[in-house]
Amino acid sequence: QVQLVESGGGLVQAGGSLRLSCAASGTIFRFNTMGWYRQAPGKQRELVASLTSGTTTNYAESVKGRFTISTNNAAGNTVYLQMNSLKPEDTAVYYCNAKYGGNTSWGKGILVTVSS
Repeated sequence: QVQLVESGGGLVQAGGSLRLSCAASGTIFRFNTMGWYRQAPGKQRELVASLTSGTTTNYAESVKGRFTISTNNAAGNTVYLQMNSLKPEDTAVYYCNAKYGGNTSWGKGILVTVSS
């Protein structure tokens, strides 16, 4: 069973930046897709960004040009989300997600609050 642990969330003013990290544990050395989702109060969980096979990225329209997803090692078991020019509407609980061999794992989520 793969466990995902998010870190790096917190409170930031509008226009600021945060970097989220997601560390995966377990025996999986390479994931098909790793990504970040978010859920704001009263809203459905939505995809923010994903990284497939370590190279192909996909972003929600609302974050294009502001957020960047990346991984920093060949094993592909750590993923980052660099968030710049943050807006109050980016406030949400952010969840790490990993897809591998037909399975899906979720982190517990981390809160990002952007004040105006």
